[in-house]
Amino acid sequence: MMTFTDWDIVRNLLLAARWTILLSLTAFIGGTLVTLPLLLIRLTKRSWPTRTVRLYSELFQGTPLLMQLFLAFFGLGLFGIDVSPWTAAALALTLYTSAYLVDIWSGSIEALPKGQWEACRCLGLSFSQTLWRVIAPQALRIAIAPTVGFSVQVIKGTALASIIGFVELTKAGTMLTNVTYQPFKVFGLVALGYFLMCYPLSMYSHYLEKSLRGENK
Repeated sequence: MMTFTDWDIVRNLLLAARWTILLSLTAFIGGTLVTLPLLLIRLTKRSWPTRTVRLYSELFQGTPLLMQLFLAFFGLGLFGIDVSPWTAAALALTLYTSAYLVDIWSGSIEALPKGQWEACRCLGLSFSQTLWRVIAPQALRIAIAPTVGFSVQVIKGTALASIIGFVELTKAGTMLTNVTYQPFKVFGLVALGYFLMCYPLSMYSHYLEKSLRGENK
């Protein structure tokens, strides 16, 4: 039977979970906005711009997210820019998310037959008309499942924001543990919270993959 203290722990964790969800949404929406111009640059196939985008992607994929959070929070301070834990976490996670989304989405476009680009050129369609009317609708079907699956990684990645003092689910769990001295109970509930946020997205991603395979057969 749950005591008053247990309910108080659950209430505080639920309040903190709101910030986990908000940070995840901010990172994913911000990452999408950063990804779109990077994706267009990669599709132009111009040498130096394409290499720059590839370097950007490899930089954020090849370095730990924890280090990126530290650089966003402490590094900007070296230039006299005072940032809050929320701003630093949102910035780091946005760049981290965009580095993966640009590969997911460009890979989805490259998975389509190249003959479609050539056929559109023969029909007199411009690059933008080909992209938005022919390529994008098909690539979207391929990209949905891995994009939804990656959103799970973004939610779990927000836990690292606790290192720079942002009070989300993991940080709230640490603070409650210091007060209640019940780490097993508190972090058990924290783990349950992440599971309840991530499991539906994982199942939805699997459902999309199966449904898209079924349509292609």
